[in-house]
Amino acid sequence: MALQLGQAISDGIGRVLSTTGAVLFAGLLAIQLVTQVGINTAVVGFLPPEAASAAATGSTGLSLPLPPGVGVALTLVGIVVSTVYFVVLARALSRPRRELSTFPSTLYTRRILRATLATFLGGLVVSVAVSIGFVLLVLPGIFLAASFLLFIFAAGVEDRGAIGSLRRSWALARGSRLKLSLLVVAVGVVGGLVGTVGTLLDVAGLGSLSDVAVTVVNSGFFLAVYGTLAAAYGQLRDGESRTTTTAASGTDETARV
Repeated sequence: MALQLGQAISDGIGRVLSTTGAVLFAGLLAIQLVTQVGINTAVVGFLPPEAASAAATGSTGLSLPLPPGVGVALTLVGIVVSTVYFVVLARALSRPRRELSTFPSTLYTRRILRATLATFLGGLVVSVAVSIGFVLLVLPGIFLAASFLLFIFAAGVEDRGAIGSLRRSWALARGSRLKLSLLVVAVGVVGGLVGTVGTLLDVAGLGSLSDVAVTVVNSGFFLAVYGTLAAAYGQLRDGESRTTTTAASGTDETARV
């Protein structure tokens, strides 16, 4: 079954505008703020004293007057927690729309360590592969990004391992890679625009405001993106199941004849 991208976008936004979406937005916002504070604190801490004094004006962004080691620790915590978060996000948003008014504990307890490890390892593989692809004239990078766009759902929802999740995403994307590629490009363009606004605010000496504004916008935008991916995953998974069932029924009928 080919992906109905317009339907996936509409369905994805509807998924985000729910109790589950509100919980996930708050969680993503908190994780991104903690991670950004950790990065800024580490950077400021490692700068020479005269350069670090710029932090007092807020031009270096959100940071804490703590040793750089604390900033590094906060950054690492943010990375680990964000990996767990995206497993939970995949499970939460891929549920039927009627279930999105609840947020059961099974979303973050069921085989969470295994799913988190699979997501982390799979994410590393995808990052390296896509980076190499972009070096090779961009298009291979977009193709690989589109092909592995749904691996997190295979890891979080279907409890597959890292390699199994990558293979599953590749199989689900078959026949829909062009539309998924359009989504990859659109996300990149919007992300670039948001980053440009943040840079302009930094240049204007509004580093802290830039961090907060970019984090809020990015949290909402990427949540909408993952809502769309959850809807796309559901479409392609269900379409595959229907195709398999139809093929099996046809085989049974042939056998009876």
